Amino acid sequence: MGNFSYRILGCALWEWRQQAIKQAKAASINIAEVDWLLQGLCQVDGLSLRLGTLTDQIEVPAQLSLAALKQLWEKRVCDRVPVQHLVGKTEWRNFILRVSPSVLIPRSETELMIDQVLLAVAQSPKADQLRRSTWVDMGTGSGAIALGLADALPEAEIIAVDISAEALAIATKNAAANGFSDRIQFLQGSWFAPLEPWRGKLAGIVSNPPYIPSEMIPKLQPEVTNHEPHLALDGGSDGLACIRHLIQSAPDFLQLNGFWLVELMAGQAPTIAKLLTQTGSYTNIQTGLDLTRIERFVLAQRK
Repeated sequence: MGNFSYRILGCALWEWRQQAIKQAKAASINIAEVDWLLQGLCQVDGLSLRLGTLTDQIEVPAQLSLAALKQLWEKRVCDRVPVQHLVGKTEWRNFILRVSPSVLIPRSETELMIDQVLLAVAQSPKADQLRRSTWVDMGTGSGAIALGLADALPEAEIIAVDISAEALAIATKNAAANGFSDRIQFLQGSWFAPLEPWRGKLAGIVSNPPYIPSEMIPKLQPEVTNHEPHLALDGGSDGLACIRHLIQSAPDFLQLNGFWLVELMAGQAPTIAKLLTQTGSYTNIQTGLDLTRIERFVLAQRK
């Protein structure tokens, strides 16, 4: 993902690293982000950074000059630009994904949704059918969930939907870079609008929708408030506007016993479970925990 056409003295790069770590500590930024930036933009490995052997390298291939690297880090410290945007990519499950201000940076907790899908399918008496059916990533953004589904369900048809053309462009590139271009169909539109041909046929709908209440967005970390797309964050006055739509519309598109799975904000699970129950269209409603034991997901099946 880069052209290493510059050369930086190893000792100069090491000296800058020490300064950057001090800046990170002073700005309450995780010092690991310094090495994340270095490894994303320079040909250095973690071992040489940990052992300090970087100083033994006469020249280090890099995608930019040392001056430009310093300017990028200033954006991180002063403007709170996420390091993922500075590097232009991030790791998610076993993928390297392009990211930009047009898409939400995939979080580690979202990786657990793929594990939940695998477990739900394995426990279903229709497991073989589900593995060969159609699954949808609603509001795909970077394409992370769609790629995760394609990897976990190699016989399934995967559809990724997003209203943003900019997001779909990035997701399409991510699918190509990770070898899934022929496995994922990308459709532009608002939620279920592009899915009429699949009405009643979907094995699963998986989504990390906007779920943050509007009034909370200005109070989030500046990395999120100022640099991530509000379209992917703002869930309306109570954070549940998009989730309500997914609850109400999904039964028309899911096959019998098809799965409905969403990520949500801490504290929303009981309300979402109640909304699902009130429709009378779902069964086996369950909540799932993230790695910090927060109720982060709700899973249900089409009755």
